[in-house]
Amino acid sequence: MRQIVLDTETTGLEVAQGHRIIEIGCVELVNRKLTGNHYHQYINPHRPIDQGAIEVHGITSEFLADKPAFEAISAAFIEFVQGSELIIHNAPFDLGFLDSELQRLPKRKSSVLDICTVIDTLVMARSKHPGQRNSLDALCQRYEVDNKIEITSYANTKVKERLKVLKIDMAIADKNLAEYKKEHNLVDTGNVKELNIKEIQSISNNILNSKQ
Repeated sequence: MRQIVLDTETTGLEVAQGHRIIEIGCVELVNRKLTGNHYHQYINPHRPIDQGAIEVHGITSEFLADKPAFEAISAAFIEFVQGSELIIHNAPFDLGFLDSELQRLPKRKSSVLDICTVIDTLVMARSKHPGQRNSLDALCQRYEVDNKIEITSYANTKVKERLKVLKIDMAIADKNLAEYKKEHNLVDTGNVKELNIKEIQSISNNILNSKQ
C-alpha cells in the first residue's frame, strides 16, 4: 500500500477569492513505513500573499519571485501522487486548492480524487472525539505524540516546520487509523510505527540538497 502524507501552504484561506498554492510538501510511505522518497516544491502564485497568511507560514512574495508556477511543476507533482492514498489533515482545504490549480491547466484535470484516494485525519478525529479540539496540536497531546523536531544543524526553518507538520500527520494517521480499523472490524490493523528523528533528518537533508 502506497500512501502520501500531503500538506500545502497558500496565499490565503479562501480558494473562492482566487487564493493559490505556494508550497506543497509530500512524504511517501509504503506499507506504513517511510521510504525516504519525498516531494517538496515552492510555487510562485503570481498574486499577493495575505499578511495573515505570511504570519502563519512566513513565506513572502519576494522569496517566491524566482520559483516556478504551478503549471511548470504540475506534471512532476501528479506523477508523484498518482495512484496513492493521500493522508491529509482537513483534506477539503488542501484538495480545494489543488483542484483549483489543476483546473487552471491548459489540459484541465477535474480533481485530485480522479487520481488518488484520500484519508482525512480530521474527519477521523472528529468521529472518534466529538465535541473536542482536534487540531494537530490537540491530537498530539491526546495521543502523546512528540510534535517538536529539533534539527539545529539545518538552517532552513521553513523545511523544519513542514517536516514537523508531516511528522504529526503521519503519527496521528498511524495511531488513529489503526484504532479506527479495529473498532470497525476492518482488516490490516497493523502495528503503530513511531517515526524516529533519524528518518526525519534524512528527509530534511534530501530536501535541503535538492535544487527545487
